[in-house]
Amino acid sequence: MILFELKCAADHRFEVWFRDGRNFESQRKSGRIVCPDCGSRKVDKAPMAPRIGKKANARVPRKPETPPQPTGMPTQMAVMTALRELRSQIEANCDYVGPEFAEEARRIHHGETEARGIYGETTEDEAKALDDEGIEIARVPWVPRHDS
Repeated sequence: MILFELKCAADHRFEVWFRDGRNFESQRKSGRIVCPDCGSRKVDKAPMAPRIGKKANARVPRKPETPPQPTGMPTQMAVMTALRELRSQIEANCDYVGPEFAEEARRIHHGETEARGIYGETTEDEAKALDDEGIEIARVPWVPRHDS
């Protein structure tokens, strides 16, 4: 997985994860990448500094993150649009493992299977256990693809 900082024609900047560089190019050319601010599909990579990865089995202490300071409250529509785009990106770039999420996350963490992006379902207790084991996960609100 690779994280690119992107910008649209209106110079809005945002980050998106991709399986690899070819996957980014394929999605960009087909117009599947959408700016979460303005909906533009004219998107390209923004200049960015490289991120240096850490050793896979090294445990890094967590630092509390400072949340970004809002410049204005986004509308509910903008939030839903961003969450739908996030869902599309996850579905396009990660493997669905269903209710076996916690077990597969452990296998990846311990090097027992290929490292890759995954998504699926887990209980609150399983998510807490993964966190206690030092396995980083993110919980994402799973919104419907379209308004009903």
